[in-house]
Amino acid sequence: MTLVKGSGAATAAAPDRPLRRNRDFLLLWSGASMSFLAARVTGVAYPLIVLWHTGSPLAMSVVSTAALLPLLLVQLPAGALVDRWDRRRLMLVCEAGRLAVVGSVALALAAGRMTVAHLAAAAFVEASLAVFYRLAERGAVRNIVHPAHLSAALAQNEARGRAAGLLGQPGGVLLQSAARWLPFGFGALGYLISALSLLLIRKDFQQERPVRTGGNWMAAEVTEGMRWLWRQRFLRAALGYVASTNVLFQMLALALILRIKEAGLPSATLAVVVGIGGVGGLCGALAGGRIQRWMRQRTLLIGGAVAWAVLIGAMGFTSGPVPLGALYAGTGFVGAVFNVAAAVYQIRTTPDALQGRVAATAGLIGSGTNALGSFAAGVLLAAWGAQATVRAIAASMAVLALCAVLAPALKGEITDDRNDTDG
Repeated sequence: MTLVKGSGAATAAAPDRPLRRNRDFLLLWSGASMSFLAARVTGVAYPLIVLWHTGSPLAMSVVSTAALLPLLLVQLPAGALVDRWDRRRLMLVCEAGRLAVVGSVALALAAGRMTVAHLAAAAFVEASLAVFYRLAERGAVRNIVHPAHLSAALAQNEARGRAAGLLGQPGGVLLQSAARWLPFGFGALGYLISALSLLLIRKDFQQERPVRTGGNWMAAEVTEGMRWLWRQRFLRAALGYVASTNVLFQMLALALILRIKEAGLPSATLAVVVGIGGVGGLCGALAGGRIQRWMRQRTLLIGGAVAWAVLIGAMGFTSGPVPLGALYAGTGFVGAVFNVAAAVYQIRTTPDALQGRVAATAGLIGSGTNALGSFAAGVLLAAWGAQATVRAIAASMAVLALCAVLAPALKGEITDDRNDTDG
């Protein structure tokens, strides 16, 4: 074995320095904000560009599928490599690669030489590099901030992601309406700014750790991450809970579209509902750090499922865009708080050398349930309609809350008695 050099997380920032004065965290956060915004802008532009040029929904689905495949194919090897390689250098390579990929799309569109194959390949490569970047950035945070500031830092990261979604999706639509190449030109600029911010950070992004050598190291390291996660009874049970809720929310997203159509509302109503819901998610992210310190993980799991069951149940009796949006905002608020709490718990309890692999395994399990939710939604919506399906989703969420109450594994969380400060 050899060693990858790095600094300890405990010395990343002085305890008495507020988070807002942590230069390295501010650089990492602001650069990643541009990176996430760029990804949101290009992500919404890919299917729009394909449909506009070809008029083919099949071609659009090919490009959209190419952008989703890395979530299933790349996460596990990415997790192993993130733990093996220098995280900052890896993130720089990711940003340089994404800049080149989306830059090539911008140039092709400006020259009028767009092809579906080019866009599909670009979407796949950009999404693959995004997986590496996200895992590396998540593992880097605990080495950049003092442990007392971890909750606040991750809450800001969650808010950053929610804000990127709020701004990036409509921004991508507006940019491609002005000029087809503009979303990708903006993406290239965002990735360039992100790379420059990484060059200015002084701290190492990982602790010193042993690295396996030999021909079978990839399988061995991926297996090590899976085994560690399996031995954590609370994390294992909580991950099963999260996967189940993801199935239900995939169903809810499709049911909401049909709910609006069945109510005779215009399709633009969906943008209003989702927009209001996004505001709720942003508020939840901003409040997540404080709420996470007030409640145990098990309480958040149970309380969140109960709140979701009530809010989703109310959607089954509501059709107006503002009430639907308000209820959807409530689900987004709860989801954002839970995301912050889950990230804090996972990062604190996972050894630094396993951060990438554990996060990748958890992400694979969570995102792997999305297809199941979409399929189940199609079957139920065809058989029952939107209103009955939404009510069934609410009932299922209530059952999950009861399971969380009864599950013995969810009583075994690791507590942390450190006093977090918002900085």
